[in-house]
Amino acid sequence: MHKLTPLNSFIDNRGVIEDLVVESIDAITRISFTPNAVRGNHFHNETFQWTLVIKGEIEASTIVNGVVITEKFKEGEFFVSRPGEPHAMQAIDASEILVFTRGPRSGISYQTDTHRIQVI
Repeated sequence: MHKLTPLNSFIDNRGVIEDLVVESIDAITRISFTPNAVRGNHFHNETFQWTLVIKGEIEASTIVNGVVITEKFKEGEFFVSRPGEPHAMQAIDASEILVFTRGPRSGISYQTDTHRIQVI
């Protein structure tokens, strides 16, 4: 899990245009959370997963060299989980995310590249 900042921004009196992902995308998925709900606890062998919090706040966790790393993300914040990187998310309050994926984890193929792990 790696926090991201927009790559390119254009700002004028009408507002802001930000490029969040400048790579090909296979799917965009909207996911909602009830307060304290946990999602994830898996990794993908081949799939990149970019996550944008569009409502609320979540805690996202990953494991790096056997150590659990947890970071809070609020509305408008953005992070990526790369192939092989375990990830889990827990809602602080009612929340929604958009997940942009590149790789076989999309649509009816979701389970082909989703590998469950013990709870982070």
